[in-house]
Amino acid sequence: MKEAALYTRSEAQETDCQLCAHRCRINDGKFGFCAVRQNVGGILYTHNYGKLVASNPDPVEKKPLYHFLPGSDAFSIACAGCNFRCGFCQNWQISQANFINQSPGEDFSAENVIKLAKQNNCKSIAYTYTEPTIYFEFALEVMKLAKEAGLFNIFVTNGYMTKEASLLLGPYLDAANIDLKFFKESSYQKICFAKLKPVLDSINLLHDLGAWVEVTTLIIPGENDTPEELSGIANFIAALDANIPWHISRFHADYRFDNYASTSEAALKAAYELGKARGLHYIYAGNTTGWGQDTFCSRCKKLLIRRVGFDIAEFNLSAGKCLFCQAPLPGVYV
Repeated sequence: MKEAALYTRSEAQETDCQLCAHRCRINDGKFGFCAVRQNVGGILYTHNYGKLVASNPDPVEKKPLYHFLPGSDAFSIACAGCNFRCGFCQNWQISQANFINQSPGEDFSAENVIKLAKQNNCKSIAYTYTEPTIYFEFALEVMKLAKEAGLFNIFVTNGYMTKEASLLLGPYLDAANIDLKFFKESSYQKICFAKLKPVLDSINLLHDLGAWVEVTTLIIPGENDTPEELSGIANFIAALDANIPWHISRFHADYRFDNYASTSEAALKAAYELGKARGLHYIYAGNTTGWGQDTFCSRCKKLLIRRVGFDIAEFNLSAGKCLFCQAPLPGVYV
């Protein structure tokens, strides 16, 4: 165990966790909602520090990030735990693990993560697969060393972090893909056991702090696929920055949503057209093939990046600009 960051103590040996938007008040001996952080005698400890359940290189496009170092690899790490309880989670075996009766993961040092990233010729480190906010202490230590080593840092997150956490991450965070799962408070409460506003606040704040932001929405039939809800998401992104890429992903049955139908091709294409109509410049379809993965210049409309799966098949950019009309493509390219 390692003493946690971002908490305060009370005289009654309660601890107030300030890491995520649940802001749990935790009694002595008890765990927070995440089932990772525990109050022991008035001191808050994290049980998953450096205990990795995943450590491997991935194409950065898999995060998904399409306007951030395209064609490069990100060394991806995860510790067990999450502050959501989504019934459709595709990594539920590790995200929904808890430390009350077990201790999943293999011990790693931050230095070892940097070494492995370098050995695998990765340009970045991605904190992913589970919710990286929940292993904040280890992630922040790795992020600081990554900056010193010339590596970029990526958070793949549900966005349910506090302002205090975001501000600590800000100097070291280069990019984030943030899930905006719903645009209804009732859906966040019923399915994720969370709230909508903190997610919106995080998207705004991380964007304002200078991280490159992309947003993902998993389109779930019967839950968030109405034109009204998708319009709300698209309008929110466009009002913040129409250049933020929106990834709309196809749902398939998993975990507790195993009786749901997969998202239809027609529904995915309808969401794509809706986003375009709301003024978003870059929309991508995930978990499908044959369309929706390529990047086109917003000025001359010519093909800039053609993708086949997670591979780059054609690349018509130079120094982040369109080879045909010289218009810059928003994002990070080195």
